[in-house]
Amino acid sequence: MAVPHVASEPVTWQAPPLPGFRIMHQQWRDASFLHWRVEPSVVAPLLPPGTRPDVFDGTSWVGLIPFRMVGAGIGRGPSIPWLGTFAETNVRLYSVDGTGRRGVVFRSLEASRLAVVLGARAAFGLPYEWARMSIRVDGDLIRYATARRWPGPHGAGGRIVVRPGERLDARDPLADFLTGRWGLHSRWVGRNLYVPNNHEPWPLQRATLVDLDDSLVAAAGVPGIVDRPPDSVLFSAGVTTVFGMPRSAQKPRLG
Repeated sequence: MAVPHVASEPVTWQAPPLPGFRIMHQQWRDASFLHWRVEPSVVAPLLPPGTRPDVFDGTSWVGLIPFRMVGAGIGRGPSIPWLGTFAETNVRLYSVDGTGRRGVVFRSLEASRLAVVLGARAAFGLPYEWARMSIRVDGDLIRYATARRWPGPHGAGGRIVVRPGERLDARDPLADFLTGRWGLHSRWVGRNLYVPNNHEPWPLQRATLVDLDDSLVAAAGVPGIVDRPPDSVLFSAGVTTVFGMPRSAQKPRLG
């Protein structure tokens, strides 16, 4: 199905207001953002119907993002002990829906809590995978490791080692495009959904990729990308995030 070319909403580094009921809250900590340029035609078939690749400087992007989930909870309730804190790594693409809303599309989300994996798959149709994972601070390095357990391919994952560097004090258009994302697009029980989120601006740092051995991006349907150095590497100590109720992404905005 062709996606109506409604003008995309502007890229913003500050989140828009989040109206309505908040369905969950969580912290994202020690996050590294590895990104590669990719032709839009390569990732377009991997997006849900009703969305198209979002582009910056003529290309779309593939992201590999490991981080620590901390203190996740439901609604405005307290954080869930143990179950709400775990390591996660996602492979994501960048999308625009028929209303012009920018978002991300997750091709995979590795998590070290099986209950979280099963719950997210059932509730939102998100491609969560159960994995053995670790995040370790080693001097000035952040070391991430993951190996998929279920559903497969078994053992998919690898290691990422990043050295955070200088802070980004000025606005950077590419960094804003890659990290200023205020919702996700998904397809669930025949509907296109947009799930909005809100958090403070990312405190971003430039970072150096010290080591990378990854098979998640290829398993997510984009082979060959990680054979070359990433085009952007960023790090953030993290943000506190809340999610709103899913909305329809079916109809284009008029006017």
